[in-house]
Amino acid sequence: MAENKLNSKPIAEEALPEAAKAKPNYKKIGKTILWSLLAVATIVLFGAAMQKKEEQLCADIKIEITGTEKEMFINEDDVIDLINASGNIKERKMGAVDLKALETALQKNLWIKHANLFFDNNRILHINIEEREPVARVFTEDGQSFYVDSTALRLPLSEKLSARVPVFTGFPTNKPVLSNPDSVLLKGLTDIGKYIYADSFWMAQVSQINITPQATFELVPLIGNHVVVLGNAENIDDKFNRLYTFYKQAWLQNGINTYSKINVQFNNQVVAVRRGKENAVQDSSVTAQTNSIDSAATVKTAEIIKADSLKAVAVKKTVNNKINFKAQQNKQSNTALSVSRKPIKPVSGKPVMSAGKPKAVLNKQN
Repeated sequence: MAENKLNSKPIAEEALPEAAKAKPNYKKIGKTILWSLLAVATIVLFGAAMQKKEEQLCADIKIEITGTEKEMFINEDDVIDLINASGNIKERKMGAVDLKALETALQKNLWIKHANLFFDNNRILHINIEEREPVARVFTEDGQSFYVDSTALRLPLSEKLSARVPVFTGFPTNKPVLSNPDSVLLKGLTDIGKYIYADSFWMAQVSQINITPQATFELVPLIGNHVVVLGNAENIDDKFNRLYTFYKQAWLQNGINTYSKINVQFNNQVVAVRRGKENAVQDSSVTAQTNSIDSAATVKTAEIIKADSLKAVAVKKTVNNKINFKAQQNKQSNTALSVSRKPIKPVSGKPVMSAGKPKAVLNKQN
C-alpha cells in the first residue's frame, strides 16, 4: 500500500503538463474565425457588385478590325448588324448579353477569322475582329469566281469592293467539296498567289495565271507578249528568282518581244523560245544553266543559230566567268485533273504589248 501511494504522486505530476497542453488556444481560434468572416463578407460584396453590374445596360460599343492592310471586306456597320440580329445590344442588360454566342455568330461570317468580345468597367462592349485577307482571285471554267485567303479557304466576292490580288483562270470546279487533285491544285494556287501578292514587282508585272489541263501554271505578264511556264507550285521562290534574273539580263540585251515562251519549271535553268521558232525542236532557244541562283545571280545568254535536222547547235559565247550554255529539250509528264477541261480564256484579253526595253518597270527592289 505504501509503495502505491509513493508511486501515485509522480504519475499525477506527469499528467499535469499534458493536460495543460490540451487546453484550447482561444487566440488562434479567434483569428481563424475572423479571417473566415472577412472572406465570406468579401465574397458577398463581390457577388453583390457583380449582380449590380449585370443589371446595368450596355453603355457603348467599340469595334476594332485588324488582319488586313489594304482592303476591308467587313466594316463596323456589318459587325453591328450581326450582333444586333437578335435585338439591340445597347437596350439589354450586360448580364443578358451572351458574349460567347455573339463570338460564334460573328465567326460564322467567312470574312471574320477570329472574334473576341468583353465588357470593361465602364460598361463598354469591346469587339475585336481579325479579318481574313484574300491573296488570289480564282475564275472557274464555268464562269464562277471566288477569293482564297492564305490558308486556301474559299471566300465569297464582296459587293463593297474588288481586291487587287493575283488572278487565276481555268480552275476546274466551284463545288463546295473538292476532290483530292483539285484540293492540291488549290493549295498550289494559294502558294503562288501569296508569293506574288507579297512582292510589289510581281504584282505590277503579272496580268494573270492560267491553269492548264495538266494542273500546271502559265503566267501571262502585263508587259511583254510572251507566256511564262511555271509548271507546278513547287520551289516557286526559286522559279521567280530565275525569271527575274532572266528579265534583267536577256531582255535588256535582246529586247522585250524577242521570246514567245519562257520556261522556268525545271531546276537551275531558263529555257526561252524565240518568236517565230515555236515549232522547231530547240531552234532559236536559250538554255541558261545556273547553280544556286537567286535574285542577285546573273544569267549569261548565248545565241543559238540555225537548226540542222531539227537539232539545235549552240554557239558558246564567253561572258565574264565563261559560263557555257547548251540547247536542250525537256519533257514533262503531269497528272490530269479529276474533270474534263475546256480551253482557257484570259480574263483581261490579250496581254499588253510594249516595245522597247522595260528598264524602268523591271527595276525590282532587293
